[in-house]
Amino acid sequence: MSFKNYIFVCGGTACESSRSDQIYKNLIEEAKLQGVGDQVQVVKTGCFGFCEQGPIVKILPEDSFYVQVKPEDAKEIISEHVIKGREVTRLLYNKAPKKPLEEVEDIGFYKKQLRVVLRNCGVIDPENIDDYIANDGYVALEKALFELTPEQIIDEVKTSGLRGRGGAGFPTWMKWNFTKQAEGDVKYVVCNADEGDPGAYMDRSTLEGDPHSVLEAMTICGRAIGAHQGFIYIRAEYPLAIHRLEIAMRQAREYGLLGKNILGSGFDYDIEIRLGAGAFVCGEETALLQSIEGHRGMPLPRPPFPAVKGLWGKPTVINNVETWANIPVIIAKGGAEFAKVGTQDSRGTKVFALTGKVKNSGLVEVPMGTTLREIVFDIGGGIANGKKFKAVQTGGPSGGVITEENLDTPIDFGGLQRIGSMMGSGGMIVMDEDDCIVDVAKFYLNFTVDESCGKCFPCRIGGKSLYNILDKITLGNGTEDDIDQLKQISLAMQKGSLCALGQTAPNPVLSTLRYFPEEYEAHIKEKRCPSGKCKKLIRYTIDPQKCIGCTACSRKCPVGAITGELKKTHSINTSVCIKCGVCKQTCKFGAISIE
Repeated sequence: MSFKNYIFVCGGTACESSRSDQIYKNLIEEAKLQGVGDQVQVVKTGCFGFCEQGPIVKILPEDSFYVQVKPEDAKEIISEHVIKGREVTRLLYNKAPKKPLEEVEDIGFYKKQLRVVLRNCGVIDPENIDDYIANDGYVALEKALFELTPEQIIDEVKTSGLRGRGGAGFPTWMKWNFTKQAEGDVKYVVCNADEGDPGAYMDRSTLEGDPHSVLEAMTICGRAIGAHQGFIYIRAEYPLAIHRLEIAMRQAREYGLLGKNILGSGFDYDIEIRLGAGAFVCGEETALLQSIEGHRGMPLPRPPFPAVKGLWGKPTVINNVETWANIPVIIAKGGAEFAKVGTQDSRGTKVFALTGKVKNSGLVEVPMGTTLREIVFDIGGGIANGKKFKAVQTGGPSGGVITEENLDTPIDFGGLQRIGSMMGSGGMIVMDEDDCIVDVAKFYLNFTVDESCGKCFPCRIGGKSLYNILDKITLGNGTEDDIDQLKQISLAMQKGSLCALGQTAPNPVLSTLRYFPEEYEAHIKEKRCPSGKCKKLIRYTIDPQKCIGCTACSRKCPVGAITGELKKTHSINTSVCIKCGVCKQTCKFGAISIE
């Protein structure tokens, strides 16, 4: 059936939390009420990526891009756009009718992006296998079953140059080949969907918007290495992703794309879901496998590596969601075509969850080699509220801060390592001048201390020791010896910890010490927090030249720390002040400042 309009409604977790599901229902209902139900196809998709502007509604064929849509807007969208053919300009991203031939891709947020992993997110209904098939879905699986040998499949992945997107960047083909060559009749394929970095939601959104791409990829890997069983390990906090995976798996079995004798090829392969409890350490391969087996998720010494001795002692391939989502493209179009994108060191694209003090937060997918400046300022739109850029944290708790002097660094595995950070799974948190760099390091240490499994003492004791020193500094009790202590403990953790969680936990401390030594010195020597974040190290004062004695601050102060008569300069009793900041927010004349 041909429709006058196709209306795509973002159905990712972020937009659903802003009632996009009700928008979807209202659009269908309004189309029926206004007599155009047979002219409109309303589709609930995955994440469009532009989370800052959600909920998003996109309408074809006009390619109209409506942002921050509310359920009550459905009536106007149907009456104006569908029936009268007029865009609802107040809902458009740029608040003006589009120019001829202008497309969504012309929006600044999308201009420099290249969506490979996210190719179907916002494009298809993730709960309809026919939508996936209509967009070349399962073409790669058919090719892998009937046109390529297992060796040729691995060769294509090798030619592509794809490196694991879970953080370490290990060559994907090599991991597959190790498992293929390992002895044993039983082998396993595992998808790591236990995404745990603060601010990261790339894998969740991929599964919510395009679950079949991961199922197809894992089946292709099964064919390549001789495995017949796969597992998707996903945290239970991702209910929508789990729901859509279950639907996709059921549909794939009904279509003969999972299970016995897939597409009549004689190849048997199936996938099961295993739910994790949200432990960050289970992102580490061996801890993840322990959890699947029903044990407490704790890392094991390596070697042997999972590729040789993994799940239940059998050879196992483990890749994360983003890595898997690249595989169908590589097999369908060829490894050489995939390798045309990216850098010599890092082929293809990388998905980042761009968050923090940036105007346009959301999911960003760019070619490897794109600079941080392009992501933060061209795609992200720069720093919010007119503030000054301070740093960007990549790699989550395992990464480091990157400062303005390195904003033109091309993003790839080697480039980020050279400046003291890492790719990680793809979290990218932007900081502005109001962020305290010592407090940022403390935040990440607090996270890793909570998430440490406690198995090895360098991580268990070292992480807590680092946190305690940072806490001491932010409370104004730091000494000059603390800097040396931070460095020595960090070195011990890097050398002695059992797994990557402990080995990389000191990275935020070391990178902030490297790029912001003056902030540590201000906290320790001057007992001052330059950004005004550490309450114990700040003092509110009133400028007598700007204070007009309006009494607004004294009336708002919750503890009565501000005194003064009407139309006369006020003063703050610092011994009573609780440093809540209400006075500074209240004053319209900029008379209150932080020292």
